[in-house]
Amino acid sequence: MPSRTPPQRSADGREEEGQGLAARRVAWAVLQAVAAGAYADGALERELQRQPLGPLDRALATELAYGAIRQRQHLDGWLDWLGRVPASRQPPALRWLLHLGLYQLLFTARVPAPAAVSTTVELAKRGGLARLAPVVNGLLRQALRKREAGEGLPLPADPAQALALAQSLPPWLAADLLRWRSATQAEAFARASNTPPVLDLRVNARRSDPDAVQRALAAVGVQAERLPDLPWGLTLRGRSGDLRQLPGYGEGHWCVQDRSAQLIAPLLEARPGERVLDACAAPGGKSTHLAEAMDDVGEIWAVDRGAARLQRLARNAERLGLRSIRVRVADATRLATEEPGWVGSFDRLLLDAPCSGLGTLARHADARWRITPAAIEELQRLQAALLQGLAPLLKPGGRLVYATCTVHPGENRDLISAFLDQHPGWRPLPLPPALACRSAADPWLELWPGEGLGGDGFFAAVLQAPAA
Repeated sequence: MPSRTPPQRSADGREEEGQGLAARRVAWAVLQAVAAGAYADGALERELQRQPLGPLDRALATELAYGAIRQRQHLDGWLDWLGRVPASRQPPALRWLLHLGLYQLLFTARVPAPAAVSTTVELAKRGGLARLAPVVNGLLRQALRKREAGEGLPLPADPAQALALAQSLPPWLAADLLRWRSATQAEAFARASNTPPVLDLRVNARRSDPDAVQRALAAVGVQAERLPDLPWGLTLRGRSGDLRQLPGYGEGHWCVQDRSAQLIAPLLEARPGERVLDACAAPGGKSTHLAEAMDDVGEIWAVDRGAARLQRLARNAERLGLRSIRVRVADATRLATEEPGWVGSFDRLLLDAPCSGLGTLARHADARWRITPAAIEELQRLQAALLQGLAPLLKPGGRLVYATCTVHPGENRDLISAFLDQHPGWRPLPLPPALACRSAADPWLELWPGEGLGGDGFFAAVLQAPAA
């Protein structure tokens, strides 16, 4: 980890580290923590607690940390190309510091090249790498000369290897993408996965409306735009700061939910007075969406294995003024055994299954480096067990929506097709016309990053249980 020697301060308490050096120090620490196994969001929050930053520096630290983590494969390629020592053999602290400098040179238009080089060299001097500061300076200046000459990273001839290196993807994922989609679509997916995600809101229909929320946000300088075909959806433009301080948050006028996720709960077509099960419910965006759609009349059971996550769900439901949601800590695969009275008792069932999250790589900077094909195979077994265990809880003729935030066919269409083959009485229901034209696969809802709505990647299948 870089040195934690406190920076010198002037008489009024301001850091005398130069513009943005503190933000870069935080980003460097996050890169090293993630490389050692920490999750990016948790590592960033811990570093910001150790060294609080103003809003602009906080935003810079976040951009540099998450951006360099996403671009790890590509930045290693530059180190392999320009350095005398391959990236994998570099001292870790040096490797991640070079990533920080290269990311600024190659991917950030708002950071002047001289500042990117000088601050990275200064960090080396202050962070225990003074002996290697000339190496940092030389490599970054070499990269800058290549960039100014219009030279880019040389790519291999193999299409999958080239996609992995150019767009910073694990090689196995790049190869799979080219099997699932065209080269153009795979490239679009990769670019979208490297783009910081937008921030979408879902307006609480029971407490406000989109126009009122727009006006309230505009009054504090935050621009919000309507989302097409999402009657309660807004997207924020520009920086918004701490969301909890924005108008309407405390009053439960809105919650944060990606535009793609806002499409899922309505597929259940839940009606007031019905009994609904949201299995694997945390963090609860879809549970609260269901309660709002049902006008908070009926019974919604939100089940999850994580007690702390369910407590957050309950607090959010309270903030939104929703009383129809009940929480239950349980393993959803065992509900039919542990709650025999629930068998055949639910009108609607939502299974938002644990998945690889390949549709949300832009939102989770380090996820692509954690996911493996072996882990996906294990998830597929869990997903099949969840479907098998939850199906008996539906009433005859009841509706089940299976959803994931992944684009992997084995977790989605292949899994649902296998379930239908094994359960002949079940049948898929067609998507609403407005969604059918957006989906990449009929009769399933299949949304890909870089296409269509522009949000996360999502899959959903609407199934109907056999009639009595």
